[in-house]
Amino acid sequence: MSDFYQTGIVSTFHKLGRFDLERIEAELTWYASDRPIALVLPSLYSELQGEALKGIIENLKKVRYIDEVVVTLGPATMEQFEHAKEYFSVLPQKTVVIWNDGKRLSEIYHEIESAELPIGEQGKGRSAWMAYGYILSQQRFHAIVLHDCDIVTYNREMLARLSYPVTNPNLDYHFCKGYYSRVTDRLHGRVTRLLVTPLIRALQKILGYSNQLLMFFDSFRYPLAGEFSMVTDLSRVIRIPGDWGLEVGVLAEVYRNTSLRRVCQVDIAENYEHKHQELSPSDASKGLHKMCVDICKSLFRTLASEGIVFSEGFFNTLISTYMRTAQDMLKRYEDDAAINGLYFDRHEESLAVETFTKGIRQAAEIIMKDPLGVPLISSWDRVSSAIPDIFTKIKEAVEKDNRGGA
Repeated sequence: MSDFYQTGIVSTFHKLGRFDLERIEAELTWYASDRPIALVLPSLYSELQGEALKGIIENLKKVRYIDEVVVTLGPATMEQFEHAKEYFSVLPQKTVVIWNDGKRLSEIYHEIESAELPIGEQGKGRSAWMAYGYILSQQRFHAIVLHDCDIVTYNREMLARLSYPVTNPNLDYHFCKGYYSRVTDRLHGRVTRLLVTPLIRALQKILGYSNQLLMFFDSFRYPLAGEFSMVTDLSRVIRIPGDWGLEVGVLAEVYRNTSLRRVCQVDIAENYEHKHQELSPSDASKGLHKMCVDICKSLFRTLASEGIVFSEGFFNTLISTYMRTAQDMLKRYEDDAAINGLYFDRHEESLAVETFTKGIRQAAEIIMKDPLGVPLISSWDRVSSAIPDIFTKIKEAVEKDNRGGA
């Protein structure tokens, strides 16, 4: 985006003019010699069959400033794990594949649970968390960069821009969130556009515009972006949800655990394309409907931990305010699409708002019955305190899996 407007209370780094990729990569290579970077790739096995990951691999072959690539694999058999090791072995960086379903990691998960520490449900959140544990076990990395494996429009510029703010010691940020537009012949990103942003602004109308946590959330141009970088010390102390509330939960933990002056967002792509989820308006157990419920639960519990008292009347007011705010924003998006010659399906957009309204109501009912809900995944600080040799065990388990030892 060619504007330079600073948004809210976090620093915003825009895409201004021509980007000199070679210069930035040379700088990153210099800085990374003293501040090593680990790249985390949460991957489903099915993504190894897709074209998106092939493009990511081809781009990563040309990157010299990443010290190690950590692929944290979703549900996979031994044969699939072996195939994944072979698939990623073409990378020039040191590369390990974390087999979360393997015997060694399963025993570690069981040991952590036996210490009565929550590890969340199987999914991206837990996979990423275990990757952080492995990186921390090496005690040599300055920064962690994470992005998904289904990015169709991936290129080296995206990774460089995401890595730069936490690697350059002159900037010295602790957390950097990526943002981008998602446009083809129409606007995408419905959960951000039609749920998160209007919901946060509805909460601001009710709770007041001086609520700093809501100001923080509203400062991010794409709060649900899965691409971010952070210093390893932050990965040691944050607790994260294990469901679709992951991105909102991570932002809440960043807000609690570091100075706002050390948080930024960066424009990493002119356009971003990855797989799209179904809306699933009639089934709250899947698709964007489930995502909506999980995100709302995470947001409400975060606000409750900040001292906000919820009641049935509060949620009734919130739902009404949200619907009005979302409808007003829907009109803005329709006009934005029109001036850019994009297709806009008013019915589908309105159906999304109606589905998200049902999701908010369902999340509110869950919160009223159980304000605490499922505990967040434990911080590695807490785990290492309960099990002092946990990092040694993780390092040995991952390395033995990758060597193929008994």
